[in-house]
Amino acid sequence: MKGIILAGGSGTRLYPATKSVSKQMLPVYDKPMVYYPLSTLMLAGVREVLVISTRRDIPGFKELLGGGEQYGMSFLYAVQEEPKGIAEALLIGEDFICEESVVLILGDNVFYGRGLTGLLENAASRKNDATIFGYKVKNPGDFGVVEVDSSGNALSIEEKPSSPKSDYAVPGLYFYPPDVCSITKEIQPSSRGELEITSVNHAYLKQRRLKVELMGRGMAWLDTGTHEGLLKASNFVATVQEMQGMFVACIEEIAFHKGYIDEEQLMKLAHPLMKTEYGKYLRSMAESKRKG
Repeated sequence: MKGIILAGGSGTRLYPATKSVSKQMLPVYDKPMVYYPLSTLMLAGVREVLVISTRRDIPGFKELLGGGEQYGMSFLYAVQEEPKGIAEALLIGEDFICEESVVLILGDNVFYGRGLTGLLENAASRKNDATIFGYKVKNPGDFGVVEVDSSGNALSIEEKPSSPKSDYAVPGLYFYPPDVCSITKEIQPSSRGELEITSVNHAYLKQRRLKVELMGRGMAWLDTGTHEGLLKASNFVATVQEMQGMFVACIEEIAFHKGYIDEEQLMKLAHPLMKTEYGKYLRSMAESKRKG
């Protein structure tokens, strides 16, 4: 399975902080925002990732993440010239997807919680069906809303409905089978002139091939699109790390535990970070492995 991170857009809701830098490069507590969606892809078992961003911001992502080999991963990059809808990422990445299954995640989505890996693995295991996620919210009318039956099949999807059929919002995380590019080519731009991801999901819904994984009450989906949301997300991560002593969205740790890198490589990654708690955390993991 391939993975795509859509980290485009101008981030105007975060101006002036994003006038000269991608919002996905801003810190969520102690690490760049893009680490969080990347860690989600890694937990799903993805090792090949395409990062899509603006022409201005791609060099920054390349400097931050490189080619991925240091994590036992592969990172490629592509430009979205202007925001023409989330679904456009699937067409930009068509050659990268190359008729394989793909998971698309928005670069400003932060997920955390017990059981998350299991939900991701369930979605990744489906070869012919698309999978979206449902997250219970108190204000569903502000989101895209999915109605789901007892077997996990989507019954309806509505965008910001005045009378929502459920309390489950659809976050920016989508698993698709290999035919997604051909389906995306058939959808028409919306009144906004954009290729809407909801249109892609509706196509699978019509074919009865759209599954839903519901995120339980122990999971968090955090908004980082505003200054207030970014601060709350940072405070959340800080609290979890301080209370548990385990880091959130630590891509080096995930690579290590999945066997993509060994203790020696983990120590190499930790070395330039040793003035920070992040680096010390990586070193402690490597040392624990050697002792144990």
